Amino acid sequence: MFTLTEVASLNDIQPTYRILKPWWDVFMDYLGIVMLMLAIFSGTMQLTRDQVVCLPILEPPPEGSGGFIQPQPPETADSLWNKQSAIGEQAAPLMAKRPPDKIPPTVPFTQSGSLGQPLPTGIRTKLDFQQYVFVNQMCYHVALPWYSKYFPYLALIHTIVLMVSSNFWFKYPKTSSKIEHFVSILGKCFESPWTTKALSETACEDSEENKQRLAGASTLLKHLSTSSEEGSPNQSAPMLTKSGVTFSAEKLVSEVPAMTILDKKDGEQAKALFEKVRKFRAHVEDSDLIYRLYAIQTVIKTVKFILILCYTMTFVASIDFNHVCEPDIKHLTGYKRFHCTHNMAFMLKKLLVSYIALICAYGIICIYTLFWLFRRPLKEYSFEKVREESSFSDIPDVKNDFAFLLHMVDQYDQLYSKRFGVFLSEVSENKLREISLNHEWTFEKLRQHVIRNPQDKLELHLFMLSGVPDAVFDLTDLDILKLELIPEAKITAKISQMTNLQELHFYHCPAKVEQTAFIFLRDHLRCLHVKFTDVAEIPSWVYLLKTLRELYLVGNLNSENNKMIGLESLRDLRHLKILHLKSNLTKIPTNITDLSPHLIKLVIHNDGTKLLVLNSLKKIMHLAELELLNCELERIPHAIFSLNNLQELDLKSNNIRTIEEIISFQHLKRLTCLKLWHNKIITVPSSISHVKNLESLYLSHNKLESLPSSLFTLLKLRYLDVSHNSVVTIPLEVGFLQNLQHFAITGNKLEVVPKQLFKCSKLRTLCLGHNCISTIPEKIGQLSQLIHLELKGNCLDRLPVQLGQCGQLRRSCLIVEDHLFDLLPIEVKESVNQEASVSFPNGCKCLSDGR
Repeated sequence: MFTLTEVASLNDIQPTYRILKPWWDVFMDYLGIVMLMLAIFSGTMQLTRDQVVCLPILEPPPEGSGGFIQPQPPETADSLWNKQSAIGEQAAPLMAKRPPDKIPPTVPFTQSGSLGQPLPTGIRTKLDFQQYVFVNQMCYHVALPWYSKYFPYLALIHTIVLMVSSNFWFKYPKTSSKIEHFVSILGKCFESPWTTKALSETACEDSEENKQRLAGASTLLKHLSTSSEEGSPNQSAPMLTKSGVTFSAEKLVSEVPAMTILDKKDGEQAKALFEKVRKFRAHVEDSDLIYRLYAIQTVIKTVKFILILCYTMTFVASIDFNHVCEPDIKHLTGYKRFHCTHNMAFMLKKLLVSYIALICAYGIICIYTLFWLFRRPLKEYSFEKVREESSFSDIPDVKNDFAFLLHMVDQYDQLYSKRFGVFLSEVSENKLREISLNHEWTFEKLRQHVIRNPQDKLELHLFMLSGVPDAVFDLTDLDILKLELIPEAKITAKISQMTNLQELHFYHCPAKVEQTAFIFLRDHLRCLHVKFTDVAEIPSWVYLLKTLRELYLVGNLNSENNKMIGLESLRDLRHLKILHLKSNLTKIPTNITDLSPHLIKLVIHNDGTKLLVLNSLKKIMHLAELELLNCELERIPHAIFSLNNLQELDLKSNNIRTIEEIISFQHLKRLTCLKLWHNKIITVPSSISHVKNLESLYLSHNKLESLPSSLFTLLKLRYLDVSHNSVVTIPLEVGFLQNLQHFAITGNKLEVVPKQLFKCSKLRTLCLGHNCISTIPEKIGQLSQLIHLELKGNCLDRLPVQLGQCGQLRRSCLIVEDHLFDLLPIEVKESVNQEASVSFPNGCKCLSDGR
């Protein structure tokens, strides 16, 4: 037999799931427990006490006998006593084995008040004890209705089925995991300190006292703005949105009580909860499996209730105390019909009526549940009340299973949904990030990350933070601020105290800026770097920085998006001098020509995309520096020859094979620097001699095999780089370059260094490494200004001792094998090893480095 504890475990669920059980489910659980107890009680009673007691029914006399069978004459007390003793001796063994409550009734006969006197007349049955036991058992199975015998077991089975149906959605694998996850997150959100903090701050912001303070502050600011001549904005000025340049009103955060700092562990747990809620919502909102399963199990319980009620009401009348039994045992007992009594009939009937009442109550609740399920859409849930009661107006409405679970939670306690909604709000998440960020990045920690760059400027680089710490704006001596991968970057009015700030970097960081901060940047910012994925990510306020001098845009600016740049014209950048575009352009955006009156330097780094249309370059007449890098150019563009003010041209990393057009550069009187490095140039035409004003020529990383003599007629040439080619000899005319200061021919096939090279007495950098040179002429000692010498990677056996005459050459700038240096005389090594008395601006950098 099942115990109550064992069967009740079928209805057991985790206590934490109680928040998903509305009152009707709880009520049905209690009804199920009562029905279970009733079924177990009735089953126990039936197993221990259920029986029938039967007496034979006398048959009418045969035809012709004239009436009933005559009873036997009355017996005396002595004869009856003797017969009872005989029966008792026969029944003794059997009675000893039979429990007292199973002893069959005494054989009917007439009794007398005392022995020895005649008894009243009665009906003799002529059946002994064993026959009565047999008849009782036979009639229990023949005459008793099946429902009387099996009602407890049916009730137990029905109750178990109803219990399983009530909690199936907690056990089904595809729903149990989601429910368990939801309950876990809900409990953590309810108990999180951030929930209480966020709600308390909301209450504080909405309090009447706070509203009065804000109203007073607004009145004061309005008075100040009207009394001033220009109406300067206040600190809590609106935020510039990314979609346009209009300003949106914000509350005066300075008047709101500051949030207290949460414990670091609590803050981290709250941030993890935001992430869990976001992922859980995306996972659960895509289906309505939980809702459908709950509806199906409710329908099953309702159908089960109707089925039980129908057949139970039919068979309830069959449970009776009196029954007539006609077993086929006349040949054994001599009687055909028996009159039987069912001793448990009364109790079973009462239990059955109680069971029907419980089933009816259960069914009414099931019908109410179905009404609740279908009277309104439970697959949609609105946080409208929460939005009205709090400042978190961005809490989104949810749908499908997520909405259904929240509806179920509301039946338990609506406070759970209110607290849970805090973790669906991006405003709440941003507040938490802001608190955690300011707690972690203090002024002292930020100061430790400030570095001094090679330009001797103070620089701070912040990478992958949740926002911009407030303490950043307290670094008033900062010159450069770099923000990278900070999606919620916000430039507040406090930036106005950073008077030294002139350069900003936004790398994949669509920054928002307050109006006061924008005014400060508009008047003080000189250099801006923006790296983006799509041009729409460029903050709109960038195009309003009227004092901006340098703009660097790195991102996707292909032909499909060029028109988007035109929407935010650059023509308002009146002081812009340098424009750097690193993208994949097929043509130069037409709106760049709006900058033609004042643009001095234009850099287009195209990342391998072929630049086809360059005619618009002719309109930028004041352009002094032009860089077309990695643009897949095959020839020098003709549009360049119209730039009369051009001073420097860089065509690095293209596919230029011939430079016959170089003669046209003679019309560019101001051209002093020409960079044709990292191309596929095979020969240098002799017409290069017409570009007489050239001072710097970069021809490294090409396919040159020789250098024309006319190249060395460019007497103003100071920088010459022909490294990493296939040059075999240096023309003797190299001695004509009396102004040459930097000469690099590293990585060629040079075998002999002509002595005429050392007539270039102004040489400061000489790079001869990785060639086939076997000796260095002794006249190298004539280079008194030499500070950098590269000889490594040649076939040298020794170094000339005249190196000691190069008074400014030091060991750190002498690039040569150690064993060759060790062969020099001691006095030469000491001369080279001594510290330099003066510092040189170019240091020991070789020209081949591109400097």
